[in-house]
Amino acid sequence: MSTITIKFGGYQNPASIHNRAAERFGELLKKQFGDRIDFQLIGNVLNIGRQSGDLPKMVASGELSLCYISSVRFTDPVPEFKVLELPFLIKDRASVQRAFAGEFGKLLRQRMTKNTPHRLLGVWDNGFRHVTNRVRPIRTPADCKGLKIRCQVSEMHVEALQAMGFDPVSVDVKEFVDGIAGPRFDGQENPLTNTYNFGVQNYHRYQTLTSHLFGATVMICNNEHYKSWPADLQAAVDAAGREATRYQLELAAAEDTEMLAKFKLVKDHEIITLSDAERAPFVAAVQPVLEKYRRELDPRLFAYLV
Repeated sequence: MSTITIKFGGYQNPASIHNRAAERFGELLKKQFGDRIDFQLIGNVLNIGRQSGDLPKMVASGELSLCYISSVRFTDPVPEFKVLELPFLIKDRASVQRAFAGEFGKLLRQRMTKNTPHRLLGVWDNGFRHVTNRVRPIRTPADCKGLKIRCQVSEMHVEALQAMGFDPVSVDVKEFVDGIAGPRFDGQENPLTNTYNFGVQNYHRYQTLTSHLFGATVMICNNEHYKSWPADLQAAVDAAGREATRYQLELAAAEDTEMLAKFKLVKDHEIITLSDAERAPFVAAVQPVLEKYRRELDPRLFAYLV
């Protein structure tokens, strides 16, 4: 029997919770199948000159069998993902994890298989997103005025950040990491784990814990690869995907506390924690964006996240 090569791609460093979950996935397969499979983790495609946004295309083409990537990349073929990209909508991890484990998760899996070349194996937790910048502390929407902030490649994110007062620059994370030391970007927004692992704290003095968006990450598989595998490997991939997801959610739950402790050790790095009263003007500023998408999206999607 010939060896089956399974390549899993990511865009972070080895210590990231995503790559640790991907490693767990591979370990489970290797434990069960031994030499029947050759599992390879390409943990950071940025290091080989690719962009994070290339990952879904690399899976679709068969260059990779699997990858993890932000769910924002799928809001066009799977419009149901849009509800996850709305500012200040998701209040806590528990509600979104219940949704992924229930009917909402089932709907996303069905839509992914129907509308893309991919199979959705899990939805991971990339944490709540916050803002950093090198210019001034941000405590009010007025403090955001005139700041060029890097954001993900998402028109919805651009709309939300503009409503908060920023001047968003929507580029792949590779472009941001390559240019972080230069003048192009005043700020950026990311979960704590990404901010720290990309080394942003070395360039941005101020970090405001806005929790303006929740970061969902999808674990996807090339569906043609999956269907070509023997039944026992398909079942093992499904099971390993569930276990990798469980493990990733466990890591994510502890990650914010660990990252904040690391940020506090960085010289001259200031962490600004907003009270409910201080966050309220930001929430009010994005209401037109929320209302726009409430009119566009199925009301049931919002009900899933309660």
